[in-house]
Amino acid sequence: MQMNTPPRSTTRTIRLTRRGRLALVATGAVVAGTAVAVPLLILRGEEEKPAKPATLVIPEGWRAGQVYAAVDKALGLPSGTTKKAVPRAHLKLPNDAGGNPEGYLFPATYPVPKGATPEKMLATMVDTANEKFNGAPIAAGAQRNAMNVYQAVTIASIVQAEAATKADMGKVARVIFNRLERGMPLQMDSTINYALNRNTLRTTLDDTRINSPYNSYQRMGLPPTPIDNPGEQAVRAAITPTPGNWLYFVTVKPGDTRFTADFAQHQRNVSEFNAQQRSPSASR
Repeated sequence: MQMNTPPRSTTRTIRLTRRGRLALVATGAVVAGTAVAVPLLILRGEEEKPAKPATLVIPEGWRAGQVYAAVDKALGLPSGTTKKAVPRAHLKLPNDAGGNPEGYLFPATYPVPKGATPEKMLATMVDTANEKFNGAPIAAGAQRNAMNVYQAVTIASIVQAEAATKADMGKVARVIFNRLERGMPLQMDSTINYALNRNTLRTTLDDTRINSPYNSYQRMGLPPTPIDNPGEQAVRAAITPTPGNWLYFVTVKPGDTRFTADFAQHQRNVSEFNAQQRSPSASR
C-alpha cells in the first residue's frame, strides 16, 4: 500500500505497506465422498461406510463476496443466490454493521448438512464470529483500547490484508493505531483494493483519488466496515498491538518487512522494494 502523509508538503506517493496482499483462492467446498456399493453380497460383520460429510472451508481474509460464491458452489445454487439471501437470514450483527456481514463471516471449516440453506450457513458463520469476538478477551481488549468490538474487527481486517506474515500482525496493528492517534490518514492500499473489488500490489495515483468511503488516502479514520473476514489471530493483534513507534512499513521482499518511524528511512526502503520489483527474479 502507499502512504504519502509524512511531511504535508510532499506530493510524492510513497508506499506504506506491501500494497495489499494477494488473496489465496481456494475452492471453498469439498465434495462429499460416496460409499462404494459392494456387488452381490456383503460379508457378515461388514457394513457400508457412511458418506464423508461435505464441508465448506472459509480461509482467513476472504471477502464477503468470496464467501457468498463458495456457499453457492457448496449448495449447488446459481451464482448470486447467497448474496440475495443475506436480508432474509436475520443475521445477529452489530448495529454499526448496518446489515453488512463483512468481517463477521468467520473463517473456519463448516459442515454442509443435508438440507442446508444459504441463510443457515451464513447464520452459522456469524454466530461463530459473535462467539469468538464477544467473549471476554476480545471485548475487554477492545474496551482497553478505547474502541468497540466492531472497530476492533475493522482494524483486524486491515491487519489481515496487510501483514505479510502472522508474526507481523501486531506491528501492522501498531502502525494503524499510531497513525490514528496522530491524525494521519491510514493510506492503506488494501482499502483501495476493497473499494475497487480487486487484489493487486500496484496502486496508482489515480487509484488514490477515487471517491469512496474506503479510500483511506482521502478519508480520515477507519473505513466504514471491515474489508474482509479476519481470523482470530488478526483480531487478537488488533487489541494487543506490538509496542513501537512505527508509522510506515513495506515488505521489501518475502520475509523482509521493514517498519520504521522515520520517513526518510521509509523512502529508502521503498526504493529498495521498487528495485526488487524491477529485478528479473521478481517476475518469475
